[in-house]
Amino acid sequence: MKKVEAPTLEEAYELAANELSCSVTELQYTVIQYPTKGVLGLFKKNAIIVATHKTPSIPVQPNIQKNTTTTTATLEEEVAHEIISSLKEDDYEENTSMGELSEVSKPQTDDIIDSFFESDQKSNVVNEPEVDVELAQSVEESLKHLFDLSCFDIDVVEVDVVDNTALIFIDGEDAALLIGKEGYRYNALSYMLFNWLHSKYQLYIKLEIAEFLTSQQEMIRNYIQPVIENVEKYGKGKTRFLDGILVQIALEQLRERFPDKYVAIKTAKSGKRFVVINEFHKKLHV
Repeated sequence: MKKVEAPTLEEAYELAANELSCSVTELQYTVIQYPTKGVLGLFKKNAIIVATHKTPSIPVQPNIQKNTTTTTATLEEEVAHEIISSLKEDDYEENTSMGELSEVSKPQTDDIIDSFFESDQKSNVVNEPEVDVELAQSVEESLKHLFDLSCFDIDVVEVDVVDNTALIFIDGEDAALLIGKEGYRYNALSYMLFNWLHSKYQLYIKLEIAEFLTSQQEMIRNYIQPVIENVEKYGKGKTRFLDGILVQIALEQLRERFPDKYVAIKTAKSGKRFVVINEFHKKLHV
């Protein structure tokens, strides 16, 4: 498997074919980034593909190796394959709009986000954080192996496990590719990693790629200032519709700001989510 970068897709196909010693028609490839001309020479992007040879040159040996590894195939390899498949540019930008993607994956992603919220609610009790160094090391090694298999250029993978949550930091030359336009790849990767880590280690996750999560937290912090002022003035308020990780960030920050109020996620008829803040929680305990 080769990752190839070139000014055009055609050149990328030819370069990949040369490196794999096969013809262009024998390539099986995934387009990671489409080329753009930019504006006045600025913001120009090269084409990036991940390519393999459709048929192995020696059929016997790969079959033997596959038979010996099938029973011991790791979950990391399956997730790596899912990452490559799901991060294709044409799947997310050309063939499917974000709205259509949300409808297709809604049952799965909503369940995952709901479990994040339930975890946050259960962690409201102040206790000493439980740090699991051994588990953190195991998850970190698995993630490094995963990204080695996925062919993305990721040179930093750090994991801490605190209070049943894996705090994951990822960085490297291809970090921006894992984030994607408006963070849609970040959301997709978060969902896949959560499915994997929760099923294998019963862990929740908080994923930071480069400085993306930090920038999103700062953006939401600025956005909710008028919401906070409205709650302080009238005793209640709500956010606008928020997507993916943003609604979780807003929930965390508003719960921290109003620990004595009812702060929760609500879903509109359209399926979109927002955060409400009111006195409902107090009334229940009167």
